Amino acid sequence: MTQADFLKAPFPAPVALPPEEIEGPKRFFNRELSWLGFNWRVLEEAENPRVPLLERLRFLSISAANLDEFYTVRVAGLRELASEGNENPAADGLTPSEQLVLINADARKLMEHQQVVWDAICKEMDAAGIVLETRDSLKESDRAHLDEMFLSSVFPVLSPLAIDPAHPFPFIPNTGFALALHLQRSADKRELKALLPIPHQIDRFVRLPGRDGTQRFLPLEELLLLYIGDLFPGYRATGHCAFRVLRDSDLEVEDEAEDLVREFEVALKRRRRGEVIRLTISAGAPPALRRIITDELHVEESEVIELAGMIGVADLKELVLDNRRDLLWPAFTPRVPERVQDHDGDMFAAIRQKDMLLHHPYETFDMVIRFLEQAARDPDVLAIKQTLYRTSTESPIVAALCEAAEAGKSVTALVELKARFDEAANIRQSRRLERAGAHVVYGFLNWKTHAKISTVVRREQGKLVTYTHYGTGNYHPITARIYTDLSFFTCDAALGRDATKVFNYVGGYAPPEGLENLAISPLTLKSRLIELMEREGDNAEAGKPAEIWAKMNSIIEPDVIDALYRASQRGVKIDLVIRGICGIRPGIKGLSDNIRVKSIVGRFLEHSRIVCYGNGHTLPSRHARVFMSSADWMGRNLNRRVETLVECTNDTVKAQIVSQIMAANLADEAQSWVMAPDGTFTRETGPEGQSLFNCHRFFMENPSLSGRGTAGAGDVPELTHADD
Repeated sequence: MTQADFLKAPFPAPVALPPEEIEGPKRFFNRELSWLGFNWRVLEEAENPRVPLLERLRFLSISAANLDEFYTVRVAGLRELASEGNENPAADGLTPSEQLVLINADARKLMEHQQVVWDAICKEMDAAGIVLETRDSLKESDRAHLDEMFLSSVFPVLSPLAIDPAHPFPFIPNTGFALALHLQRSADKRELKALLPIPHQIDRFVRLPGRDGTQRFLPLEELLLLYIGDLFPGYRATGHCAFRVLRDSDLEVEDEAEDLVREFEVALKRRRRGEVIRLTISAGAPPALRRIITDELHVEESEVIELAGMIGVADLKELVLDNRRDLLWPAFTPRVPERVQDHDGDMFAAIRQKDMLLHHPYETFDMVIRFLEQAARDPDVLAIKQTLYRTSTESPIVAALCEAAEAGKSVTALVELKARFDEAANIRQSRRLERAGAHVVYGFLNWKTHAKISTVVRREQGKLVTYTHYGTGNYHPITARIYTDLSFFTCDAALGRDATKVFNYVGGYAPPEGLENLAISPLTLKSRLIELMEREGDNAEAGKPAEIWAKMNSIIEPDVIDALYRASQRGVKIDLVIRGICGIRPGIKGLSDNIRVKSIVGRFLEHSRIVCYGNGHTLPSRHARVFMSSADWMGRNLNRRVETLVECTNDTVKAQIVSQIMAANLADEAQSWVMAPDGTFTRETGPEGQSLFNCHRFFMENPSLSGRGTAGAGDVPELTHADD
């Protein structure tokens, strides 16, 4: 589908439903079930024949890791509410206990289907020369290799444990994996029950010597069963099972904590010991072992899932082999923007020329790192301010900030300690920054600071100039290789003042006054979004073109959804690209006639947040009002976090967002799923034999408009068919 084809495509005829189906809470789709629907789409990519084999294995692993996190956070929270007798319904009318029943049923089906997908992928891997052995399929030469490897690399870190009154059941941490054993002593047939916790530090798959050009692996649990005699001398196994534990991973922090860092360190220790919320165990486990495990872990039958197959599917990521390029996506090297090259790598000179928008991962995130590294070494730079939500372990961003502080520049780092599962890493980074002399602040206790902002103050010709970076994604160079995000660089004085006011707000709690081109949550962002939706409704009723294009990860905030419903009912045409959770029910007569929703799941993880308002014109248009944001349209982002909504006014930046990024996303067919009024998604398909337009391929092949160099931006590339 070309851009023109998409723009001419009519909205589908709306579905008529009885009033009780669209009034009250039923006008929303349940958040948790919508998330599960997204994870089904991830899993279905593992079955997509257009995806290379090991990338399909990666999708399978991601679907399992996603489900683990969903249980340890979302399901754990619902479970706690239900156990306390809380029957307050969600926006869609379902109580916590009702949601748990539906989640459990769907999640069990998903886990069962993961095993079906794994069986199919495993057979294809075997045919492609990647073989998963069992202990029964090993040769004598394999045993000789494993004998040495087991004694040197595995045996020293194992802790085999008897289970009896003198040896209490050990603690199994979150995502902990273990073997339970029923043993018999050869000398007198005495029976023993034992446990073999498997440390996270050992790879789940043991590499074996290749044979006939194949790469061979043995699952760790198979290796351990092979050496039971070494772990329990004089005993043999008469029964065994594997099990894996998920625990409540939410953190509780005291409101009156005097030392926030120390409080988080204590809370992280409590997380390891959270209550068990899901136990996965081998199907057909010996009843006595199963009973001991469930009793000692204090789990109910509804929290136990029996699996006939691979336990810990998330671990399959270890088998995505870098040396099998033939089974992975074709290599792709992110571009360096032409304009930066024109200025010999000088980021400040490139930004001074005019505002610049980079589209990651197609344009390299190294430009963001270069911006800060250059600032750290530039004698004319006086001050740097930086938000840090998630960073890599050896973060070049943090290294640049430390270098700047050590060079005597004023450095302020706003570190978010409440970034879930990155709390410990952020504590380490904050201490490193403090040692270097940076001023570290942690923001609000009850609100996360999720905004992505960096400012550099530079002395130029006797004046101070502020260079500002606004992003939609984290300052994380690893995830920036696979997440699609926007980086907006500007030296516009108003945007610099706005950014400085946000830092002052988070650091000093003083609400910012007179923001010139920025809306922030929890103060003004939601109201700005809704106000602009109402204006589009006014345009529609005045007979003018009225359109909204928006793209984000999730939309679930009731006030925003109701504002979209009102706009639709007034005649505004609304196209949404929502990767994950979506509480809107599109295409319902009288409610959402003019709303279309699609989800893109493909090679890259869609993460950028964009909203475009037609402003009395048909999209795409140079008259559109165009915004990029750090916030999804969820209650937490709009009401309980510090987030930004930046209006882009530069003509080239606007054209890049509207006519290139959004138009390509909306025209995509190869990776798109279309949402039905009942919340289900159907993969888009074109005519048989016809190639489907792939927006990720389009972006890999076409440079971003605002990063073009001396050749000029030129026209927007035509969105044409691309082979998958």
